[in-house]
Amino acid sequence: MAPIDHAEILRKGVEEFRDFVNPLVAARVLVTGEPHRIAGTRGGRLLLPDGRLIEDLHGTQSLGHRASAVADALRDYLATDAPSWYPSRVNPYAGRLGRALFERTGYDNAFFGMSGSDVVEAAMKLARAATGRPRLLSLVGAYHGTTMGSCALMNPGMFRDPFAPHLPGVSPVPREDVDALARALTPGDVAAIIVEPIQLEGGVFPLSESYIAALCELTEKHGVLLVADEVQTGLGRLGRFLGTSTWPRRPDVVVLAKALGGGLLPCSAMLTRKETFLRAYGKDMATAEAHNVTFGGNAMSCVAALSMLDLLTPEVFAVAGARGDHFQAALRRGLSGCPLVVEVRGAGLIAGVELLAVDHPWLSFEHFGIDELHGFSPIGLLVCHRMYKRGYYCFVCGHRWSTLRLQPRLDIEESALDAFVTALREEIDAIAELV
Repeated sequence: MAPIDHAEILRKGVEEFRDFVNPLVAARVLVTGEPHRIAGTRGGRLLLPDGRLIEDLHGTQSLGHRASAVADALRDYLATDAPSWYPSRVNPYAGRLGRALFERTGYDNAFFGMSGSDVVEAAMKLARAATGRPRLLSLVGAYHGTTMGSCALMNPGMFRDPFAPHLPGVSPVPREDVDALARALTPGDVAAIIVEPIQLEGGVFPLSESYIAALCELTEKHGVLLVADEVQTGLGRLGRFLGTSTWPRRPDVVVLAKALGGGLLPCSAMLTRKETFLRAYGKDMATAEAHNVTFGGNAMSCVAALSMLDLLTPEVFAVAGARGDHFQAALRRGLSGCPLVVEVRGAGLIAGVELLAVDHPWLSFEHFGIDELHGFSPIGLLVCHRMYKRGYYCFVCGHRWSTLRLQPRLDIEESALDAFVTALREEIDAIAELV
């Protein structure tokens, strides 16, 4: 068999993706001008064929693209003859990763999947099985995944509506409304509430300290499992391993994904206490595998995750915390007085910049011939389009396209953050001059 020609794939694979994977995504990148023909990586950034470098602010590559230590760990593993998948389901690499996560978090039971959706789904099933209760709650504006169960937790819209009818017994409560939460929990039939410490796709809204306190108190009072979706807030992005480590009580379940695999392999984890797992699945040996993912906890993904955990040192967290403070201050200072900026929100290396949805005939999807997106503001996408040309991969919130969602890598330099804020202000001002 001929070796894979990686250079040819990078040159021609975009057309093959369009023809055989997802034509609409391929069309979108052409319309928006997203950098998509990638020649490689350099210093954690994406390298374009013309030599330009792109700083990725999506958040999945929390230590930059192709973290060398993770890549080296995978090469070392492949130099052995150890299997990646164990037919018995007793994978020693999963055991070692579970132990490493216990040492970091105190949760002594782990379930491993491949994505955030996998482990949110696992948490939903765990909650119903452990409590015997039918109802599951989320917060309005949530984004928890795209499987049928996690999709039911989703905010109404394009990610949820086409797939109705949804899983019964799942409903949202308003974010920050303590009275509504208390009313929802009072009947005693709620198994769990799943929350994001910072609601990213909903617009980058951190939960307030007062709401978190009420959430912890009320769930404990009513025997409801508190599930924290830390897919985007965990693993150092807030300057600590878990964003919820400062909460008044530890959540019953935490889910991690995205950066857990070091940016190179898919890996996700649902962490809980062994006693909660046994309440759900400890009836007999057959029940123990009532929920599983065939390749969850495979050796290669676990090696990547173990290597990533080794990189997440207290020193890295301290740097990330300081850079997060600098980023938040730089954004608020640099965007102050900008007529198109409504608000800057966030914490640590998670920021949201809400933009004014201006009423202008040129700044509408109808103007660009996309009538089906009537009612959506293109202002965020227009800013992203301009930032691509400045060397930054920016994104809008999935449920709130007028808000930019910004998640720089943990080790980004302060000078790079300052340069980004300067470029962002210039491009927003350039759009403001058109209206």
